[in-house]
Amino acid sequence: MATIFENTDMSNTSGAINVERRDEKEYYSSEEGQAEPLQTLDDHDVSRPFPPMPGEIEETHQLTVRAVFVGCMLGAVVGASNIYLGLKTGFTFGPQLFGAIFGFGILKPISRLSENGLLGRFFGGYFGPKENCTVQTAATAAGGLGILCVSAIPAMYRLNLLSDLPQKDIGKLIALIFCAGFFGVFFVIPLRKYYIVHQKLTFPTPAATAYTIRSLHSGRSGAIAARKKSLALLISFSTTFLFKVVSGYAPGVIFDWHVGWTLFRLGFTSIISLDNYGWWIEFTPAFLGAGMLSGLNASWSFFGGAILAWGIIAPALVKNGLAVGVPISTDYPLVSYQSLSSKNFETFIATPSPRYWLLWPGIFIMLLYSFTEVALSLGPMFTSVKKMSVNPVDWFKKSDEDDEDEDLSPVADRIPTLWWVVGLVASIIMSCAVLAKLFSMNVGEALLSLLLGFIFSFIGVQSSGHTDINPISTVAKASQLVFGGISKGAQLALNPSLTLNLTAGVVSAGSAAQASDMCGDLKTGYLLRAKPRNQFIAQLCGALVAVFLSAGLFLLFTKASPCIINPPASGECTYGAPSVSAWAAVAVAVTSSELPIPKTSGYTAIGLGIAAVLTLVLKTFFIPRKYWVYVPNWNAVGLAFVVPQTYYALAMAIGSLGNFIWQKRNPASHDMYMFAVAAGIVAGEGLGGVFQALLAVIGIDGSIYGTPIGCPGLVFCG
Repeated sequence: MATIFENTDMSNTSGAINVERRDEKEYYSSEEGQAEPLQTLDDHDVSRPFPPMPGEIEETHQLTVRAVFVGCMLGAVVGASNIYLGLKTGFTFGPQLFGAIFGFGILKPISRLSENGLLGRFFGGYFGPKENCTVQTAATAAGGLGILCVSAIPAMYRLNLLSDLPQKDIGKLIALIFCAGFFGVFFVIPLRKYYIVHQKLTFPTPAATAYTIRSLHSGRSGAIAARKKSLALLISFSTTFLFKVVSGYAPGVIFDWHVGWTLFRLGFTSIISLDNYGWWIEFTPAFLGAGMLSGLNASWSFFGGAILAWGIIAPALVKNGLAVGVPISTDYPLVSYQSLSSKNFETFIATPSPRYWLLWPGIFIMLLYSFTEVALSLGPMFTSVKKMSVNPVDWFKKSDEDDEDEDLSPVADRIPTLWWVVGLVASIIMSCAVLAKLFSMNVGEALLSLLLGFIFSFIGVQSSGHTDINPISTVAKASQLVFGGISKGAQLALNPSLTLNLTAGVVSAGSAAQASDMCGDLKTGYLLRAKPRNQFIAQLCGALVAVFLSAGLFLLFTKASPCIINPPASGECTYGAPSVSAWAAVAVAVTSSELPIPKTSGYTAIGLGIAAVLTLVLKTFFIPRKYWVYVPNWNAVGLAFVVPQTYYALAMAIGSLGNFIWQKRNPASHDMYMFAVAAGIVAGEGLGGVFQALLAVIGIDGSIYGTPIGCPGLVFCG
């Protein structure tokens, strides 16, 4: 189904990679074995709830303990995978379809066993589409907030703004994530009324999730399709999980093929440059899956950006003395060009590493591209704003009789105004108290960060509702500019300025991202005629899980790989953490008296940024839509400048190409299994990475019991 991969430097986390939207068919096998289409997105007006299915059973229990529990567990799997993937490259993927399909596969068999008798009292009875919606709601909420732990929060540690060990700050971390997460959940309710009921936005992925759930419950045909999808998801997930865990004990043989190093050992000495610039092959299922889900345009733009940045510009910089590397071996000519220090930017102005030099053009491209894309997509919002009352109080008032008729959810099923208003006020008070006590922000600064989160959520929901692209993390970098100006105006010292900048960024970006995700989730429920009040409760349960899950996983990963928050001078680390570097760099830049950017890097950033904007304008106004697939996605190009691991771009390019061939050769099989396979391998590697971190913490991982064969310098490279 339509999905989105986010870049935490900009997602879908500090920005988003465009995803090719496709109105896909779901297929099932008839009794004769032929593939027959189910309903597609074109068969129904997605601004209105689905009509009841023939013979539909009334669901008396839509909000159940089993649905919330399974949803939270599935969301935890996706959340863990997203933190792993986010620390690798900044990519994340949404839990909606994963939770919908896997939730059906788990609960449908249980419901059949327990519809009658004693078991029914404990496990519930009939499992229908509305309860399935509750599962994906809880999964979506529980799988969120990981963006904070792969971007601004670790950036605070890199800048020495918190304790030397995250374990000492666990209370601070939980409180900060709690503020962002729950404020976003409570103010999403008026957004539902405005964007889903009034504007009737499409929300491609949530709509696709609703159609998937409906098809899974469409009688025998749906059961057949559900079994196939669930089995494909389970096989791809478990196989990839095992592969990832085993590869940790011989990474140079199973996972990473360092072609340059191998040829160097065979006598081709100059070819070692391939390894020095990061060009090797990694058999990473997660990014093969990411390429399948992102499509040709985004994936090949990412790969093209990697070639431009790390195949052309970086070698040219080194050759002309504009950038330098860091030797990492005394026995072999191994040099790291990926070093990045956020603690001594002054040195990097005079003698930058290629990674630091490329960081600024990458950030500038993504910022300009995302802001331009948002500006071009906000036309419908400005049109609708003209019809709104100028009094903000009217936005939150109970609708009049005409508005009540416009909302096709029964009044008794809606979220009571008292619920979200009281929760919103309580979350604001709590946030102000937490930010003042733990992070030295005054009430005005705390309220401003919350207000910015509210404003950014409008942009995120509008963009994702129309295009399926959520640029929150990129747009939220505007908060760093705002608070950079505030800190300079108040003449704060450097560390208090950095703390204010990143703390405000956590709150504004986290709350806006949470609200955007939850609004899309409410769209799924609106189409399925699920009760919004039930979804709201499931969202609160899932958000609570997300708070503790995100903080706990952050502690786990940083304990297993301390280089996440304390990168070595060479820049060598299992996790590239590009979002962390970007947030730290922007924070330092906007709080410093002078921009810590090499002049040549700045000029290049301006030139490429202008090229990105012009390309997007030409594409939007002058190029027919059918040719858009051939126009480079500069968001993805900019991401390649920030992410030094070129093998991720290569894997995504291969995955998207394989997916394209599969779709052309066997469209029925592709539409039946593609998402299940792709989501399974993405989540499988992510959870495998989490398990590897656990093994490292207890001291039985590959670095102790594995082999370094195939690794450069014969040093373990897992």
